[in-house]
Amino acid sequence: MSKGVVLFSGGQDSTTCLYWAKVVFDEVQALSFDYGQKHRVELDAGAAIAELAGVERAVVAVPSFAQLSDTALVGSQDIAQPDGELPTTFLPGRNLVFLSIAAGLAAERGIADIVTGICQTDYSGYPDCRDEFRIAMEQAASVGTAQVLRIHAPLMWLTKAETVRLARRLPGCWDALALSHTCYKGQRPACGECPACRLRAKGFADAGETDPACVAI
Repeated sequence: MSKGVVLFSGGQDSTTCLYWAKVVFDEVQALSFDYGQKHRVELDAGAAIAELAGVERAVVAVPSFAQLSDTALVGSQDIAQPDGELPTTFLPGRNLVFLSIAAGLAAERGIADIVTGICQTDYSGYPDCRDEFRIAMEQAASVGTAQVLRIHAPLMWLTKAETVRLARRLPGCWDALALSHTCYKGQRPACGECPACRLRAKGFADAGETDPACVAI
C-alpha cells in the first residue's frame, strides 16, 4: 500500500495537493502546523477539509516562530512586498522546519513520500519555494533519516491558473476549495487585498473560473 504525507495548511495550494495525493497514493496523512500565525483561521479550514476528504490530520505546534520572528505572519510587521526585496510575509525557516518534521513523521511511519504545495512559477518570491530547495531538502531528509524519502511538489511548475484547472480535474477538490482559506489577514470573507488574496483571485480569473470559496460565502 502506497502512503503519502501532505503538508497541509488549509489553503488553496495545499488543498489541491491533498486531493492530488489522494489520487496518487492509497493512504494519505495530512500534517498541519500551529506556528503562531495570525491567520489561524486556516487551521479551522484545514480541519473541515480533512474531514471532507476523509483523511487523518495531525497538527504540530511550532511556537518558536512567534517568539523569534517579527515578520508579518507572526509578528508586528505590516503585509508588504517592497520592490526588489523579500515580502514581509516571508518567514525564514518555515518550510525548512515543516519539511523536517514531515520527514521525521514519514520515517517513523515507514512512509517514503512527502507532498508540499511549494511553487516557483506563480509565487511571492519566497526562496524556500524553489525547486532547488526541494531537491536539497529531499537529499538532507534521506541522509538524516537513513531512508529514501521523496518530496513531491506537484504545483512547482504550474501557474495559478493551471493549478485551478488541476483542481477542477481532481475528484472532490472543487468542493474542498470552497472551504479553503488563503487570506493573510485571516478574514472570511477574504480581504481581497493582501498578496495571497490577489494571487488567488488572478489564478481563478485567468482560468476563467469562479472561486468556489466566494460562491460558498
